[in-house]
Amino acid sequence: MELIGYAASIVMGLTLGLIGGGGSILTVPILVYLFGVDPILATAYSLFVVGLTSAVGSVSHFKKGNVDVKTALVFGVPSIIGVYAVRKFAVPAIPDPVFSIGTFPVEKGVFVMVLFAVLMLLASFSMIRKPKNQATTSIEKKYNFPLIFVEGLLVGGITGLVGAGGGFLIIPALVLLAGLPMKEAVGTSLLIIALKSLLGFTGDLGGELPIDYSFMLIFSAFAMVGILIGSYLTRFISNEKLKPAFGWFVLVMGVYILGKELFL
Repeated sequence: MELIGYAASIVMGLTLGLIGGGGSILTVPILVYLFGVDPILATAYSLFVVGLTSAVGSVSHFKKGNVDVKTALVFGVPSIIGVYAVRKFAVPAIPDPVFSIGTFPVEKGVFVMVLFAVLMLLASFSMIRKPKNQATTSIEKKYNFPLIFVEGLLVGGITGLVGAGGGFLIIPALVLLAGLPMKEAVGTSLLIIALKSLLGFTGDLGGELPIDYSFMLIFSAFAMVGILIGSYLTRFISNEKLKPAFGWFVLVMGVYILGKELFL
């Protein structure tokens, strides 16, 4: 099962490299269902893995001029605040069980996985639907700072809670709130995900989670191999064709996780 898990980590990185956003959403299910990692610990591992692979993936976008550093900082700072605060204070404070429905206690791990499944469903819809045509030339950037700050906190909080990068939320925000063309939005999104995920992971350091650093680094290495392969394959494969198909896969996975956690 571990061999399958490491192979799946390569696929996760490959998908992230190919479609730019959404691929990291596979990390937590791989850790929980293939490696048997506790869901709360899996969200911590996911932050590190997603942050590291996104940083590697952003390098090729830097070379192509598809990363707007100023926008990454404007959006990234509130995101970092949100993810760090959630990991440091909110996640440890969640009771176990979280609540009870009649005589049925909803455990902390089940609660997080259900939230994660809902996030997967939202991500799948954003990938399945046909995107509107975006301008290929850059327009004047006018930052809506209040909205960007709120959006950054929200995305950071979600990332901190479930361990997913949130690229499907960040990319539309960069296009709509910062005026970035789509290619720049994708590259800038990877840098934002890298910053907030890696710095957010530090909120777990010194806590009660039993972090296995050797396992985390090995898993990350396989994922980075995948993202390098995926980044190379983007020269030959159109992500516009791959994203809807992957969206349907994420939809099925989300429904499966909901069914497993709630009924099995």
